[in-house]
Amino acid sequence: MSKVIIAEKPSVARNIAEAIQAKTRRDGYFEGQSYYVTWAFGHLLELYDSKDYDEKMTSWRMENFPFIPDAFKYKVKADGNDRHRVDEGAAKQLQIIDELIKKEDVTGVISACDYDREGQIIGDIILEYLGVEKTVQRLLLNEWTPDEVLSGLEKLVINSEMSPLRDAGISRQWADWIIGINLTSVATLKYQRGAGKALNIGRVLLPTLKIIYDRDMEIENFVREEYHKLTAEFKTAAGETYTGVYTEDGNDKFEDKTKLEELKKEVLKKVGIVTTHTVETKREYPPSLFNLSGLQGYVTGKQKGWTSEKVLKVAQSLYEKKLITYPRTASMALEESLIDKAAKVLNVHKKGLPYEKEIEFHTNKRVFDNAKVESHSAIIPTYVVGKGLSPDEKVVYDAVKNRFVMQFMPVAEHEEITIITEPAERGVAVGTFVSKGRRQLIEGWRQVEKIKSKENDLPSVSEGESVTFEKVKIETKGTNPPKRHTEKTLLKVMETCGKKYKNQTRRQAEASEDEEDSDEEELESGIDADEEEDQEMIASILSGFSIGTPATRAETIMKLKRVGYIAVKGKSLYCTDMGKKLVEVFPVKSLFDLEYTGRLEKTLSDIGKGEIQKDDFLKAITEFTEEAVEGIKGDAFHIIQNLEEPHENSLGKCPECGADVIEGKRGYGCTNWKGGCKFVIWKEDKFLKAIGVSPTRHAVMRLLENGDLYSSSFVNKKGQKFSAYLTYEKNEEAGYYSWKMTF
Repeated sequence: MSKVIIAEKPSVARNIAEAIQAKTRRDGYFEGQSYYVTWAFGHLLELYDSKDYDEKMTSWRMENFPFIPDAFKYKVKADGNDRHRVDEGAAKQLQIIDELIKKEDVTGVISACDYDREGQIIGDIILEYLGVEKTVQRLLLNEWTPDEVLSGLEKLVINSEMSPLRDAGISRQWADWIIGINLTSVATLKYQRGAGKALNIGRVLLPTLKIIYDRDMEIENFVREEYHKLTAEFKTAAGETYTGVYTEDGNDKFEDKTKLEELKKEVLKKVGIVTTHTVETKREYPPSLFNLSGLQGYVTGKQKGWTSEKVLKVAQSLYEKKLITYPRTASMALEESLIDKAAKVLNVHKKGLPYEKEIEFHTNKRVFDNAKVESHSAIIPTYVVGKGLSPDEKVVYDAVKNRFVMQFMPVAEHEEITIITEPAERGVAVGTFVSKGRRQLIEGWRQVEKIKSKENDLPSVSEGESVTFEKVKIETKGTNPPKRHTEKTLLKVMETCGKKYKNQTRRQAEASEDEEDSDEEELESGIDADEEEDQEMIASILSGFSIGTPATRAETIMKLKRVGYIAVKGKSLYCTDMGKKLVEVFPVKSLFDLEYTGRLEKTLSDIGKGEIQKDDFLKAITEFTEEAVEGIKGDAFHIIQNLEEPHENSLGKCPECGADVIEGKRGYGCTNWKGGCKFVIWKEDKFLKAIGVSPTRHAVMRLLENGDLYSSSFVNKKGQKFSAYLTYEKNEEAGYYSWKMTF
């Protein structure tokens, strides 16, 4: 008797087959003793288009909306290059899965898709579409190493126990269809007359756009406030010098310059007295383990040209290669049940490190805490050591591995030194001169990534000691506008719907010209012992109150760029004119509301826990959509289109600079070539020729729209067809684009 195991992707199926010694490769599956291991290509099925339900929906007409089907149906997904054709590879694989399940010796099915709501519905929709009546079990794993696969097969659960997770996935999918199809169609008809381009409206897309818009408006409306600071250089009897800043009641910024000028004259070359000299030892814990948003923020902040979407793709590849645990997680700690496994992983990865003797395994709550884990633990390496990695894979793999090792290094320690100096003779000075210093004592976890602290040592002085005011100067500075969002900061806001970061704008506005943004120094600063974790942030993340999920946030940012709502300059994100116009005139304001979107996402999370019913959620979504459609219909006419005058022959937006890509004689290139942009897809590309592909206008449009191309008709050297995803990515070091395939 045998069972059919269905993996989400061929690479995962191969890992499972290796673990269970299913060595015989067949067309579309592996065969071994007691098991057939087959696979999907992600989603093999997709929801009906509106026209599939009703012919009248073939053309968009205002009177046909809102359109909400009585029952949702699925079909074999369309070809990635031609929506009018069925994907032949998907259809063939479905047939293979069906034939395997119907074999007489097959007694049941094991769904081995990713352990999340999307993975759950990938498997469930296939089984429902095929009308499977045999027993279905679920393999729930966080990694694909042989040990975990074999252990997981001993602890299968009945698939029906996963119905809450299935309901959450279905609810997300159906809700996004209802909102997206209806509001995109009606908004396009209302506001895009003659523009020839759909106006994309989405549950997650619009609030993310609003975050960027709000920051743009804060910058645009920012009013600089000028202030003055008085600094003095002191000289000790031993000839050492140090600098202090004049401070009154904790404030060292003054609007009135006159008083500071009087004070400067009064103290210059006069005697000062050291009234306070304190040295306080501070402990710094390492930053928490990575969840997906943290990993994306860290890498995009460090690596030029990286996007959060790219980080996710590389992390997913490492996961499928058995090198890291499940990447699409919101958790920053490990389940306590993983203590033994983590010890084994640490022993593998610490060998040969220059600080190996300093690494010591522990089980404290900063790393192992069930209360800080939702569904999946934080991302860590597996016991399989990564070898022969590409440069991109090495960047992500090293980040994950190093962050894991840091947790078991000594806590870093430094001294914070404070000297308070007062004029010996009081005049207009009612405050004191404050000097701050820092001295690193123990490097600890900082050694892992060779992080050097910014030292500012102060001389050793005694309280009551006399010093001289050698130099005194007044500096005129001003408050700064908040910085534009980067993918790193945007992901943080999306992850918590703005909690924890609500005061960021105020802090940045108060910062002077020469003060650095603390967000960029997050890793370097670590976490002080007296601060520990921000519990509000962790609670918010784990509750599911967010914009999107770890798996979808990168895709949302990428789509905002593709549809022309935002653009990128360096690492900074900003709204285009079309994006601004949409925020300002689109009447369905609740779709821009972070609180509203956060509640929707939390409801989906609660459905996955079995606390809320799917039907209640979908009823609320239907009512919201019907009301929104009527609101758009009754709205005043506005034109919301690309006000930046896109090229009339534009095929899409350049992934490099955001300008239009058009067809030329020899290729498809960026219209900003005079500005230095080198993005081009050559018509006579040797790589594409080798795999039997001709870059047509439609294919280029799909690539620019989706970021990749899927086809089941690529051809290898033997003339055999194969399926893969094709992406066109820039090598940052070399400065050129090249093709990459994901199988």
